[in-house]
Amino acid sequence: MNSRERILAAIEHKTLDRIPTDIWATPEIWEKLQLHFGEGVDILDQLHIDGILGVWPSYTGPTLPTMPEGESIDFWGMRRKRVRHESGTYDEQVYYPLEAATTIDEVDAYSWPSVDWFNYDSLRSKAEEIREKRVVMCGYMAPFYFHNLLRGLEQSLVDPLLEPELTHHIVNRISDFFYNHHRRIFESCDGLIDVAQVTDDLGSQTGPLISMEIYREFYAPQHKRFIDLCHKFGIKVFHHDDGSIRPFIPDLLDMGIDILNPIQWTCPGMDMKQLKADFGSRVCFHGAVDNQKILPFGTPEEVRQEVRHCIDELGSNGSGYILAPCHNIQSNTPLENILAMYDEAWNYGKLS
Repeated sequence: MNSRERILAAIEHKTLDRIPTDIWATPEIWEKLQLHFGEGVDILDQLHIDGILGVWPSYTGPTLPTMPEGESIDFWGMRRKRVRHESGTYDEQVYYPLEAATTIDEVDAYSWPSVDWFNYDSLRSKAEEIREKRVVMCGYMAPFYFHNLLRGLEQSLVDPLLEPELTHHIVNRISDFFYNHHRRIFESCDGLIDVAQVTDDLGSQTGPLISMEIYREFYAPQHKRFIDLCHKFGIKVFHHDDGSIRPFIPDLLDMGIDILNPIQWTCPGMDMKQLKADFGSRVCFHGAVDNQKILPFGTPEEVRQEVRHCIDELGSNGSGYILAPCHNIQSNTPLENILAMYDEAWNYGKLS
């Protein structure tokens, strides 16, 4: 099997020759790996990573404002500032465009992005090139997360309780753009996209961020709408949801997600063996290798043990699992641990 065939087979719970692999990493890690392997060398090939590669339409909309050095602004009007942490450099959001809005009129007065701001025609050639070898991902729809980004986390969490009408309107406006934008993407690349993200961040390290009642009223209908759009075009749905999200999984499966990421098994309710037993016949798991403690702070042998642990639990029946870090590999992760992770996956993950 080649990399593309292997990942698609895992998603569809078909027989595999080995457990497929993927990688998410910070820019600093990509630079570290490129320096190690040499300029122009394909890192995925060197590490035997099957990989899911993304494409995206280019932005051609109104010129964005010039920002001071170290700051940026996107087409949503969200401003970010580059901040250096011990574990790496990140663009931290410092401005939330709808934070002060109190009425529907104020929300409507905001400069909502338009589908006319993007060049969709350039996508086909990019997708065709990737499909020769790897799985193509295109699309990112996250109504709860973008509610957070537009209003600020605290305000977005109290919105449904204090201002339900305003909340419905904001979430509908976000979701209408997502739906129309992705319909244009899928139409322009019909038959070329394998996977799209219908995603969100509903969990914390200790439990859900919102109740099931809030989720089902405000956000689940939009998830279902997006999932149906993806399936209409024959696209598999990748759902990323950090932390402790066990209560949401049955609803997400009933709506039709195909892949669940990142499986932070150290969080409450996320035991891998139990997840595989309860949901393994209905979803493909993606991720799971702990990158909070083991990847950055463990020894190479502890990393190898973690890889075997994940394969034994989530790949116990020989399919339905794509091994990857449970989030971006952070810049403080030793190179030898990354090499150990993918070397062990390559050797221990063989099934035939």
